[in-house]
Amino acid sequence: MNLFDVYSLWEIEPIRAQGCHVWDNEGTKYLDLYGGHAVISIGHSHPHYVKAVQDQVEKIGFYSNSVQNSLQQELADKLGEQSGYADYSLFLCNSGAEANENALKLASFHTGKKRVIAFHGAFHGRTSGAVAVTENPAIQAPFNTGHEVTFVPLNDIEAVKAEILKGDVAAVIIEGILGVAGIFTPETLFLQQLALLCRQNDVILILDEIQSGYGRSGQFFAHQSAGIRPDLITMAKGMGNGFPIGGLLISSKFEAKKGILGTTFGGNHLACAAAIAVLDVLKAESLVENAADMGNYLKQELSEINGITEIRGWGLMLGIEFLPEFGAVRNRLLFESHIFTGGAKNNVMRLLPPLSISKAEIDIFITELKDKLI
Repeated sequence: MNLFDVYSLWEIEPIRAQGCHVWDNEGTKYLDLYGGHAVISIGHSHPHYVKAVQDQVEKIGFYSNSVQNSLQQELADKLGEQSGYADYSLFLCNSGAEANENALKLASFHTGKKRVIAFHGAFHGRTSGAVAVTENPAIQAPFNTGHEVTFVPLNDIEAVKAEILKGDVAAVIIEGILGVAGIFTPETLFLQQLALLCRQNDVILILDEIQSGYGRSGQFFAHQSAGIRPDLITMAKGMGNGFPIGGLLISSKFEAKKGILGTTFGGNHLACAAAIAVLDVLKAESLVENAADMGNYLKQELSEINGITEIRGWGLMLGIEFLPEFGAVRNRLLFESHIFTGGAKNNVMRLLPPLSISKAEIDIFITELKDKLI
């Protein structure tokens, strides 16, 4: 049987990893500035994380959500404390797309409406509703096109207002930082005006923090720089450091009714053990603060390199816009310097390293990048 061929694959197979490095099956060591697409938050194979998962699988790995699981409450308590959202409720699922699906569903239940406002360049996932609010026709099958979604420009509050005042909008969904689009950040004033506009018109504000959350921006959630509190916050990627888990933070305005949301695997014992270990390490090693510090250091070092036209983003979610030779630079970094980086639209290199990255590791990247741009 063949695998369904839907991925463009590098001719590299990582088989071992530690901290900010991975090793392939030929023994080559790579510096990981991609973090498995922003998934590796506390570093590869962190000892506390490994032990937590090992200990849990020896006890019980899974049982259904028809019985109590105290690990879910432990996760909720720690997440509430560290995120500043202790007064919200937590729904656990398996992925970012699933978190967004449930957020959109809750918004529609609450308002009785179905139209959603999203933003040009948005990416929210590959399931039906998530695809509908993602501006990428290439992944929209005919089945996905029946949703009522309006796309507007990022940071254009008048465009949002014009749509909301039509009176039929259930929700606005926005990424804390637009990642796939090329690392674009919502402006502080825009987010503040957006939150107020939604509140005044009974429109649910959904913050997609799937890639930008869990400390990646230098704050627990990227939107917290604007001092706003959305109605719903979606999470995944860095939440489990590689173990599949997603979550939805839900404000008190929503009524929990039996059966409106559900999941077989969401919040299982192993996933919770992994997610609890992530929060333990984030706190013990001050990794959110490290993301802010290392992000500032990285930006400063990048600003002194010729050939870079723009640096965008916050913390350790950065986009470097190059002149058209971007693809060649990225390939040379990977195959000659053995450094993983990510890509996005418009000749943008995405940097999404583990939040534990050090100045010494950043210096290696800077040296190699300068060499490849000569």
